[in-house]
Amino acid sequence: MRDGDVDVVPSWRLDDLFAHPDAPELHEHMQRVRDDVFAFAASWRGKLQGADGQGLAAAIAAYERIHDDLGCASSYGDLLFAADAHDAKVIATYQAIEEWANELATHLVFFSLEINQMAWDHLEALCLTTQELAHYLPWLRDVRDAQPHQLDERTEQLFIEKSISAHHAWIRLYDDLCVRMKIQIGDASYSLTHAIDMLSDAHAQVRYDAASALAQAFAQHKDNFALILNVLMKDKAIDDAWHHFATPDAERHLANQVEPEIVARLVESVTAHYADISHRYYRFKAKMMGRERLHYADRNAPIDWGIESETYIPWQDAKNMVLDAYRAFSPHIASLAQRFFDEEWIDADVRDGKTSGAFSHPVTPSKHPYILMNYQGKMNDVMTLAHELGHGVHQLLAAHNGALMADTPLTLAETASVFGEQLVFRHLLEQAPDPRMKQRLMADKIEDMLNTVVRQIAFYHFEMRVHQARKDGELSAEAIAQHWFDVQQESLGDAFDYDDDYAYYWCYVSHFYHSPFYVYAYAFGECLVHALYARYEYEKSQHNAPWFLERYTELLAAGGTQRHKELLQPLGLDLADAGFWNQGMQQMVRLMDALEATLA
Repeated sequence: MRDGDVDVVPSWRLDDLFAHPDAPELHEHMQRVRDDVFAFAASWRGKLQGADGQGLAAAIAAYERIHDDLGCASSYGDLLFAADAHDAKVIATYQAIEEWANELATHLVFFSLEINQMAWDHLEALCLTTQELAHYLPWLRDVRDAQPHQLDERTEQLFIEKSISAHHAWIRLYDDLCVRMKIQIGDASYSLTHAIDMLSDAHAQVRYDAASALAQAFAQHKDNFALILNVLMKDKAIDDAWHHFATPDAERHLANQVEPEIVARLVESVTAHYADISHRYYRFKAKMMGRERLHYADRNAPIDWGIESETYIPWQDAKNMVLDAYRAFSPHIASLAQRFFDEEWIDADVRDGKTSGAFSHPVTPSKHPYILMNYQGKMNDVMTLAHELGHGVHQLLAAHNGALMADTPLTLAETASVFGEQLVFRHLLEQAPDPRMKQRLMADKIEDMLNTVVRQIAFYHFEMRVHQARKDGELSAEAIAQHWFDVQQESLGDAFDYDDDYAYYWCYVSHFYHSPFYVYAYAFGECLVHALYARYEYEKSQHNAPWFLERYTELLAAGGTQRHKELLQPLGLDLADAGFWNQGMQQMVRLMDALEATLA
């Protein structure tokens, strides 16, 4: 930071949910929801088959209110834990809420099971004659999609009850291990988040020292990380077998409401473009850095463009950059983003015990989202802010759909976030004062796209390989490391030297533990946004930008009420088109062409 200035970086205010972990209203809320759940189960278990349209609509509305109330307390526990996983009171509150929510979920599992025992023709007929029930038709359709994978009520209850001492417990252990890790670099000790951030430092020695220290820490704990991952993979395999999911990623496709064939096309397209995007860029980067080959710690290193590329960006400047870009696109969307700052819905301060990374937690439609990030004054942090605000705006726009239909599948949930990043990138590119700044922005954007598309698809390949290999028995840390090396070399190319230090960097990728196969959604969203933004630029050139903005806002506001085909058809986009994903990849190739042309 410049000249000893102290930047004011915000922490969130959670009292919109509950005042503090010991607040009486939290415990009263939990007791009221418990009473509501038991009353609901007593009123409706075994009685849905005979319900008319009005009765079924009333039952779903009551279920939705409970879902919202459950989410309110559960989200509070999640947010407390994410902000400070060292505090004993927070840990106890988080665990108590987890166990409470888990217990109540077992008393609600009957509802979707009994709905799926009803004939679909009968449900559609009831929707045609009952307006209140027709409102829930998209949710009923989603419930019906799960029918082939549902078991009897008692078995489903067992899976829910055991989860608190099975995968939830192992994920908690993983989080605790990461939060408590101290990375020793020289005479100083750093959190995992801080040390990973040092891998993008402008000074090579800082990067290499951080990389070596991280490698030592991962190697020290590799067997613990491998054990956790092995248990989680086996736990998932058991769940998948019982629920009739044929492949390790099938459950994720169902949750994402996307056909496996479309995901396969995305993965094939990205993999086919490794050479002309990723390999090409990193050879270019090595040349720009005056190297024959890059160290793995150079992957996110800034290129020296002869400008102060690492000048600290104060929080207020970052806020203005993002809001200005949003406002130029849509004053309404910018006003929604402004609320996150004005109403203290953002926690951006870096501190011990806080979760690494970033997210926008939707909480519940009756409340509002919260954003967590770790702001350290870099351009990448500005883009993270733009990304998470995109999520937050999306969640606000979709909230009117209610607790059952506000959530968007992951594949479309990245739309507003990646579009927000694109808006900020284009805005800064237009405002860049000189060619070198433009070069830096283009290079940064390419690296961001590589991390969002190529790296995430490489992660997907890694997950597929280790989950398949786990079927033959537990994997050693070294066996997992070999799969890691393989996918990294395939995706990043021959510009890098990979030494043994890099073997255990899979340890810190939280998605592998928290949400298997989540990663392809990032690539999905990035490529989709390339197509969306191209359509926006075309409509703007035709003086028809308001038409696009209206369609785009409708897409976000739809939440989970429509599938990707229904949502994208008004914009003329079809994900099933064989050329769609290649079109998105070519946008990256063209940006690489443009960057190289500025140096010709």
